[in-house]
Amino acid sequence: MIAVGHSPLTLNDFSELIFKNKEVALDEAALQKINTNFEFLKQFSSNKLIYGINTGFGPMAQYKVNEENVLQLQYNLIRSHSSGSGKLMTAQLSKALMIARLNSFMQGYSGVHAETVELLKELINKDVAPCVYEHGGVGASGDLVQLAHLGLVLIGEGEVIYQGEVQPTIDVFNKLGIKPLSIHIREGLAILNGTSAMTGIGMINIIQAKKLLNWSVLFSAMINEIVEAYDDHYSHELNVVKRHGGQNTVAAMMRDILKDSKLIRDRSEHLYNPDNLDQEVFEDKVQEYYSLRCVTQILGPIYDTIAQVENTVVNELNSVNDNPVIDHENHNIFHGGNFHGDYVSLEMDKLKIAMTRVSMLAERQLNYLLNAKLNQKLPPFVNLGVLGFNFGMQGMQFTATSTTAENQTLSFPMYVHSIPNNNDNQDIVSMGCNAALMTKRVIDNSFEVLGIHLMTILQAIDYLECKDKLSSASRSVYDKVRQIFPKFVEDAPKYKDLARIKDFLESADHITTFNK
Repeated sequence: MIAVGHSPLTLNDFSELIFKNKEVALDEAALQKINTNFEFLKQFSSNKLIYGINTGFGPMAQYKVNEENVLQLQYNLIRSHSSGSGKLMTAQLSKALMIARLNSFMQGYSGVHAETVELLKELINKDVAPCVYEHGGVGASGDLVQLAHLGLVLIGEGEVIYQGEVQPTIDVFNKLGIKPLSIHIREGLAILNGTSAMTGIGMINIIQAKKLLNWSVLFSAMINEIVEAYDDHYSHELNVVKRHGGQNTVAAMMRDILKDSKLIRDRSEHLYNPDNLDQEVFEDKVQEYYSLRCVTQILGPIYDTIAQVENTVVNELNSVNDNPVIDHENHNIFHGGNFHGDYVSLEMDKLKIAMTRVSMLAERQLNYLLNAKLNQKLPPFVNLGVLGFNFGMQGMQFTATSTTAENQTLSFPMYVHSIPNNNDNQDIVSMGCNAALMTKRVIDNSFEVLGIHLMTILQAIDYLECKDKLSSASRSVYDKVRQIFPKFVEDAPKYKDLARIKDFLESADHITTFNK
């Protein structure tokens, strides 16, 4: 069980909640702060004009709302903004959204009644996921539309995903004995005004991006084994003179993976041998292609980017990101724009560019393995059958190339794609949820490309009959994946194999190996 509100949530906490279904608990001191904050708002808002409590919202804020209508105003906001469209977010993404919103409320500056956080906790722990749609949020007053659908479920309306099925909220609530939320003062606005959709999705993206990078480093090491590359391009001595933390970390990871490989060669034993100097054309390749030799320089910036993205998005996760901020400690209410999603939007754009680069590197390494004229070690398309009659990995390359190309197009940044709306009240917006969802798509695509890459690596290992010379790390992956993807010679459909391998790559727990 993970206590929310006691201390800042970490990426590892989030991973435990999402991927290992740990339950959330509400810290008692934080709950007391929420109660104090709510009582302050109730007292302070009496006989005052306060945005979103007795006024309209956004450009309608100049209209005063009569006292007898202030609670209905919050219901109107939730219902009117439940206007999403497109695909339903997965239950996993919806759960991430709820965790992010709960953690923001537990900071104790949103003026919500404790009933709100108790209900969120109950939904999270009972795996009841609001039906939230991908399209709708512009990420300026936060993820208004996505969070409105959360609000709709909290008041007992709309639909939820429960036990894998979309069901009416009230039916599931009745079945589980859950009481819908009653509006007390400003719960509607507090729920909607926030960056919790983009932040929750962003946290999952970071977790999966770390897995992708770890796999990319491992597969890059394995392809260096296949071609019997030299060890100096990932050596400490070469990389340490370039002062980038990510590059040196990736180099250290490769050294650790390949430390007991019987395939990697020492340059001094081969090319530095005086007996080779009388050759006009060297049989040994002096340097490998960039996709093999420049792995530390290519994946190093990606490591550093993920670390920066994690720092920023985790800060957002632990922030108060609605408006206004109810500050009981300073006895005031502060209006501003903490709901603006620029921090997350920009970091998601950085992350999707980095993940596209991962898929590009995998696609180039894949092409190297499939092109016999380049590698000069393997048959065309790593075809273990009869050339011309069988086709090996030829068909799978099309999928990898096509998917990588899609990633390249998706990498155009959402951050610079602001469109004014809301009667120009929201005249510059972040598009943060769009950025996070597009990043998720790039990450999903990248797992597909790396899956095809891994399939090809294993076929190449079997063709060369070198599995007993692999490093122990490489051999471990070889053995595990061969259980779900056996060696093949004769042609057969491969889409189900790819689906199994993609699931294997996505579900692996590599987060700890990435941490500094």
